[in-house]
Amino acid sequence: MSRNHLFYAVLLAATIAAPFLFPSYTAFLATLWLFIIVALTWDMTGGQMGYNSLGNIFFYGTGMYAGAVIAIGLYFPVGEWTDASRTEVLTVTGGQYYMGMLLGIPGAGLFCGLCAYLIGPLFFGLRGPYFAIGTLGLAIAAGEIVSNIEWLGGGQGISMPHSPLHPDFEKVLIYFLYAGLGVVLFVFLKWLYSTRFGAAINAIRDDEEKAEAMGIHTLRYKTLTWAISAVFVGMAGAISAFQLIHFEPLETAYQTINLGIFMVVCVLLGGKGTLWGPVVGAILFHVFKEVTWNYFLGGQWVALGLLIVVIVVFFQDGLMGYLKHIRPDWFGIRVDEKEADA
Repeated sequence: MSRNHLFYAVLLAATIAAPFLFPSYTAFLATLWLFIIVALTWDMTGGQMGYNSLGNIFFYGTGMYAGAVIAIGLYFPVGEWTDASRTEVLTVTGGQYYMGMLLGIPGAGLFCGLCAYLIGPLFFGLRGPYFAIGTLGLAIAAGEIVSNIEWLGGGQGISMPHSPLHPDFEKVLIYFLYAGLGVVLFVFLKWLYSTRFGAAINAIRDDEEKAEAMGIHTLRYKTLTWAISAVFVGMAGAISAFQLIHFEPLETAYQTINLGIFMVVCVLLGGKGTLWGPVVGAILFHVFKEVTWNYFLGGQWVALGLLIVVIVVFFQDGLMGYLKHIRPDWFGIRVDEKEADA
């Protein structure tokens, strides 16, 4: 077994054992995997392709609602379930709950992927800050629209079916759903970035006009990349719906100020355009967030703002870029001594 295979085997074993070794931190670890997923998917367009989106939270919120509609709609009319005036108590059995989860999570991912594929040509006509602002507007508009759709619960949101599991076991299940999705995403991206597809989206990032001149169908690659990332974000959103039990459109689903910003900060902290950068950044940011939110309540947003300033001013390439500069040998980069001295 090579050193790399041993390293990944240890990480996989640690991932499986974590909720049993640290049962009190299961929810913390589940949220960590959520951050890793959204950071990796944001980097697909923002880091690997050079299109910085501020609206990926649209797919997260849409995934929550799509997962809920599928899970509820299998057994009840959705409008009847979300009707605040109903007096009848609607419940699902254990088998119905898990069937809703089994179909709702991947169904939400596919729905979000389809949404991204359909609206991609519209938004990829924009570039630079216009694309970022356009996607942000999409997320904000979606939250406002959904909050006015009574069939989806309106501003009050949706309450999910209750899990038949004990809360402690439910936390473990949610953890493994996030972790499983995160591992699959990481392995998939490790393969994808090594293919011609990965080279194509990197070419778009470096110089889109030259990429088009070389015969690369840039719009197709951009749309597919956004759609792939939307599939995984949508699935993560559906898992969050089952985790939270009740969610609202503005404060929970389409939370542009919170998770919408956090996923970008995770990537900037770890390093854009790298496979491990979003993972490392998500871990560091989640720890930073928990410490400041728990011990500096009231000043947590100031701390977050200072962190962003430090990253932008001193670590523009993120932690991975900084380490690659000072320790290139860690990344298999050989530097000639004369060149290093110069």
